[in-house]
Amino acid sequence: MKLSWIDIRSVGSAKDAVVEEALHARVDGILAADPADLAGLPPTVRKILFPQGRPLPEDFAPADIVVVEPGKHGDPAELALRHPEVEFGRYVEIVDADTLEDACRSARTDQWSLLYFKDPTKIPLEIVIAAAARSEGSLVTVAQDTEEAEIIFGVLEHGSDGVLMAPAGVGDATALRRAAETDVPDLELVELEVTATAHVGMGDRACVDTATYFREDEGILVGSHSKGMILCVSETHPLPYMPTRPFRVNAGAIHSYTLGQDERTNYLSELKAGSKVTAVDIHGRTRLVTVGRVKIESRPLISIDAVGPDGRTANLILQDDWHVRVLGPGGTVLNSTELKPGDKVLGHLPVADRHVGYPINEFCLEK
Repeated sequence: MKLSWIDIRSVGSAKDAVVEEALHARVDGILAADPADLAGLPPTVRKILFPQGRPLPEDFAPADIVVVEPGKHGDPAELALRHPEVEFGRYVEIVDADTLEDACRSARTDQWSLLYFKDPTKIPLEIVIAAAARSEGSLVTVAQDTEEAEIIFGVLEHGSDGVLMAPAGVGDATALRRAAETDVPDLELVELEVTATAHVGMGDRACVDTATYFREDEGILVGSHSKGMILCVSETHPLPYMPTRPFRVNAGAIHSYTLGQDERTNYLSELKAGSKVTAVDIHGRTRLVTVGRVKIESRPLISIDAVGPDGRTANLILQDDWHVRVLGPGGTVLNSTELKPGDKVLGHLPVADRHVGYPINEFCLEK
């Protein structure tokens, strides 16, 4: 989880509503220029004081963190010695090579670094993140909107530790908090036993091409029912008649579910360029990947039924071809057309029913 900080210095008359929303969304920090604006905030949120362009107040209460401009306020390390009751951070505006070096120095030595990058390129942020690789401090980067925040969280695969954003209105704090949730929960995979296979004729199947490389033990979960999915492997393993395409999963018929963002299911037919899907490895470790393209074509289909240790079932309808494969225990690659009753495949058996893709506790029969 990345840090989400809200800047309330410029929200004007909407301040109370923005603060209320930010607290409800459980953002990590609220930043203000005046200590009075931080008074009354609950202990569940960090209170950050940043008197940009102003002198430091005599009393920092109720601030938890004070961000300073060293040229105006003094060095954060020296201030921390004089005021051990609060934490101090350094504000750096990166506009050229010299200020970039200042930011790198702060990343290596300061407890908090609040960074503003003048230019839209993210190369300077990559350099600062690299400079901070072995430091214990935290980087918080200013973003103009949630779209930029998502980019900042992903820079150099590690991303900034946090983002500071001034909301344009109510709703932005919630969106930033959601963008800060860069990880998806790991999943419990189980061994499913194949009970039946059947050739079911022609239909439309989807190949999901992503903007990333899959690992050999990784794919996406796909199933005809939201409460039973089988792990479909990517095309990372060699085939005799075609080159490997390690960005692709030949995933199944278009009605099938897969896991997307926010633990929500999506139909394969819904996916498009820019969609997010959850990649899963044989240990249940997950990551979000971006869809670059979905290829839907008519092909012969095969149906695979399987049952879990507790009796719950899963069904998967795939392209009826030997080169379309799923993963078994230990990462065994299994050709779908060679599966037979008694074979074991890896799968996931969610408990919750679904409504428009979201898990919900209600009665729902799928068959």
